[in-house]
Amino acid sequence: MFALTAFSLGFLGSFHCVGMCGPIAMALPVRTDSRWTELYDSLIYHAGKILTYSMMGLVFGMLGKGFVLAGWQSALSVILGVVILLMLVLHNRFGKVSGPSFFKAAAGAVRTRLGKLFSRPGKSSILLIGILNGLLPCGLVYLGIAGATATGSVLKGAMFMACFGLGTMPVMLFLTLSRRLVSLDVRKRIRKLIPVFTCIMAVMLILRGLNLGIPYLSPSIQKSEGVTTLDCCEK
Repeated sequence: MFALTAFSLGFLGSFHCVGMCGPIAMALPVRTDSRWTELYDSLIYHAGKILTYSMMGLVFGMLGKGFVLAGWQSALSVILGVVILLMLVLHNRFGKVSGPSFFKAAAGAVRTRLGKLFSRPGKSSILLIGILNGLLPCGLVYLGIAGATATGSVLKGAMFMACFGLGTMPVMLFLTLSRRLVSLDVRKRIRKLIPVFTCIMAVMLILRGLNLGIPYLSPSIQKSEGVTTLDCCEK
């Protein structure tokens, strides 16, 4: 269930992020000897990006596991869901919210490094471009991180973000291989689905934390001798 959610989030998000990641995907220094070499180099790029996402999922899954061990899994899930809804409302009301200057400086450094790598063709450069691209600020990635944290597991957190990265591949591969952007009309239609999907994910997180005893959607969380377990879906 969580893998499908993560993949769907990545797939829908890839349409939204075409404006930022599209130019990078189309400018990759891939070999153009044949479609196969171009595809191979593109897959290396995506492998680097998925590696970064997976490491993020591992770190935040570890953070979520700390909440689980402390018996705060329900509270964490509800809080994450509420925060996502609030961010969605604030975005719709005030537009893009500016982040801290530290993150802006870090993103600037990543972009500078990316610019240098584009002038150095080769598989290692393409891999590094993918790894660094995964570090660029993106609201959809933050949403994925929230989902990874809510899994309350190091392994599941990494898997959640890996599936998120896999979801971004179809559209990005199309951009790289076709060298043209997805039509504006298609992007507008898909973009309308993103807030809806984001809201659904937030509601699912809140329901999950309410322990309503609904299999898979809101399983009961049982505590026994300091260990927290999910009834009916973690067996």
